[in-house]
Amino acid sequence: MGDLEIRRIAEDDIPAVVAMLADDPLGARRESPDDLSPYFAAFERLSTDPHQHLVVAVREGRVVGTLQLTVVPGLSRRGATRAIIEGVRIHADERGGGLGTRLIEWAVAESRRQGCHLVQLTSDKTRTDAHRFYERLGFSASHTGFKLEL
Repeated sequence: MGDLEIRRIAEDDIPAVVAMLADDPLGARRESPDDLSPYFAAFERLSTDPHQHLVVAVREGRVVGTLQLTVVPGLSRRGATRAIIEGVRIHADERGGGLGTRLIEWAVAESRRQGCHLVQLTSDKTRTDAHRFYERLGFSASHTGFKLEL
């Protein structure tokens, strides 16, 4: 896979991350790479929250992957802390080469390091390839998720 660095996102990485978020049929409808101002505002909020771990995968100085890991303390499950993985994206040129596996493995290891007892994620119903990918990594489709747009 060559040299790969997984690190916290920097402000300069935002255009590349937003481009990856928008680079699929679902993301193309909900992301706005032409107006980065809301993403920079979100970056400011995320960068000051110790429970948020927004990372990028960088190869040869180029952002090639990203994900967000959120650590959520809770009362349920005997006071268990859980981690939520969101916004997993791999650059189109890098898909199928193991980078997604490396990012998810990083997220699971970081979740353990943070004392989490559970890692969860959601994936749009239409992303059947992603579902197979997550199941191959040991995740199970154990719940039905619900969302309410505000």
